[in-house]
Amino acid sequence: MQPHLISSSFLALTGTVVLWASAFPAIRVGVDGLGVHALSFLRIVIAAVALLLAAPFAKVRIPRSSDLPMIALCGATGITAYQLLLNWGEMKVAAGTASLLIAIAPAFSVLLGSLVLRERLSRNIVLGSVVAITGAAIVSMAKGAGGFTVSAFIVLAAAVVQGVYHVATKPLLRHYTGLEVATYAMVAGTVLALPLAPAAWHATLQAPADALVSVLYLGLLPSALGFVIWAYAVARLPIAASTAALYLVAPVALLISFLWLGEVPHLIELVGGAVSVAGVIMINWRAPGRPAADQPVTAYGENTRRGTHRIVEPLSGPGPIKE
Repeated sequence: MQPHLISSSFLALTGTVVLWASAFPAIRVGVDGLGVHALSFLRIVIAAVALLLAAPFAKVRIPRSSDLPMIALCGATGITAYQLLLNWGEMKVAAGTASLLIAIAPAFSVLLGSLVLRERLSRNIVLGSVVAITGAAIVSMAKGAGGFTVSAFIVLAAAVVQGVYHVATKPLLRHYTGLEVATYAMVAGTVLALPLAPAAWHATLQAPADALVSVLYLGLLPSALGFVIWAYAVARLPIAASTAALYLVAPVALLISFLWLGEVPHLIELVGGAVSVAGVIMINWRAPGRPAADQPVTAYGENTRRGTHRIVEPLSGPGPIKE
């Protein structure tokens, strides 16, 4: 089945890409006016409240008590730590550059999966991971706003914790839908971020209007609505379509960052980003005739077994706050 341009599934997929890509420049606006702690806390809280309000309509179930430790790990890594690290990194790293660095999260995901879950590493996965990480190194060594700085490594650390989140969700996805896992993780992340509440309160009282609008946008649209429409799209489209679409998040983020913030990426950043995307494509590449169940499930993939779907923010995830 191929998606039609006017189908609701295709529109949902397109909307997900745009929302998750727009999160990167929105973070730059928000972190300038609110700071790292306040932006992180407010975005997580707003998203959690929105997802909880939607939960009855999406038939989100209450998780089993035995799964709470794994849910807490997902919240700690993919939500709280990811937000703090990405927002901290974007204080110095350009929004478009950050999107290119976060794009290699699938490489960390599959490498961690091989170590923790004993997943088989194919030649494509190994080579693709090396290529993706090489691309990230090229981006990090670019001069200018996305230069070879501590901030670039902080963004890469955000990609690493996102990879941990992807691995931690796998046991949960055997019993819950991707939207349920995203909701559980967001709520857990909110609880773990509560120590940031006092700083968030004081920063909010002094924040400019554009920063407040930015965090409201981030919480309601990329974080909350993005997960809902992504779940809708991947449930109805082939895995190839949904996977391929998410390769567009970083390029779209570069375009939105240029239009919104006037950021012009350096040529070496574009080259490094292209190398990283090529590596991620290699990781997800499945030879003709190979069963889909054998394909690794990564941040940019979908688990179709047992009727569940993998949800992440890139891309920030997207986002999960995938970002």
